[in-house]
Amino acid sequence: MLPQCILEIVQAPPPSAALVAPPGIRAQYDWGYVGADGEGKGTLSVLLDLEKGHVVMELHGLGERLVLLQGDAENGYRLQIPRQKVDRVVKALDELPVPFLPKLGTPEALGRLLERGDGPGVKATDKDALGPRKLRYQGKDEKGNDLMVWLTRTRWERPSPDGAVPR
Repeated sequence: MLPQCILEIVQAPPPSAALVAPPGIRAQYDWGYVGADGEGKGTLSVLLDLEKGHVVMELHGLGERLVLLQGDAENGYRLQIPRQKVDRVVKALDELPVPFLPKLGTPEALGRLLERGDGPGVKATDKDALGPRKLRYQGKDEKGNDLMVWLTRTRWERPSPDGAVPR
């Protein structure tokens, strides 16, 4: 017969899904891009709160911020591309005129892309215990020209079980 304290541990309910898989991601990637309009490289930073549907993405290259995307499903997503004088708000992520991002539609789909490499035109070329370490996206720009984007994960964090994202 097992002692009562061991029985309580063995019979305890499993931890809740919120404790096992917190609903957020903070990640950073090195990126490379080749398309009809040229090529480039830099860093992509992503902060994703799946519980609130909030997304913040910053694309840096050439020593400057090239793209800032922020918002949520309720209020829309604001996209700023200073070099192209773009500043607009859309209701869904797949309405964004950003060629480096496949048509995802929702923050949850962006989370699946980062966690599993799932997305149209996306292939995970290297994985580790945290998920896809290297991603490749092949797609078309707004003019129908071929483009290729490479992402290599350099930082990956999940929020703690209390919902706080590590700093």
